[in-house]
Amino acid sequence: MAEPKKRARQQEGQKAMSIVRIANKDINGGLNIQRALDQVKGIGQTMSHSLSYVIEHKFNIDPSTPIGSLNESQVTQVEELIKDPHKYGVPKYLLNRRNDMDTGKDMHLIGNDLIFAVRQSINRDVTLRVWRGYRHQYGQKVRGQHTRSTGRTGATVGVTKKAIIAAQKPQAEEKKK
Repeated sequence: MAEPKKRARQQEGQKAMSIVRIANKDINGGLNIQRALDQVKGIGQTMSHSLSYVIEHKFNIDPSTPIGSLNESQVTQVEELIKDPHKYGVPKYLLNRRNDMDTGKDMHLIGNDLIFAVRQSINRDVTLRVWRGYRHQYGQKVRGQHTRSTGRTGATVGVTKKAIIAAQKPQAEEKKK
């Protein structure tokens, strides 16, 4: 039988870090790798599961290891994986910016880059006066949802009407007398 692969675990003399900085985000060092990756903006549960699979099989690090017990080179490997997951075998359909309008490449953006890219795409839609941009511009629902009963803003008219009628009722009775 083949020997099972030995995975990197915390050394006896090595002290775990309480806070680890990955992708410009401070992450609690006590979380396991999959949960820690989920804390980064732009990485959801499915992507963090896929990344932890790659970390386990390519970098030979156990995903249940606390992120604070990784050494600097392992943290650098994880950051490199987050920046370009497709290079390490993560499926293209998990990336959040496929066939980008500007570059035509498949990318996965995280953190402030993701926020900026989403804002730029919305501004481009508004500028081009496409239907999606029109809906964004007027604060309406964009993805085809019904708006008859939900998505309303402002004061509720029905409640205020009842309050006004109730306030006027005693005044009307005084005028009759």
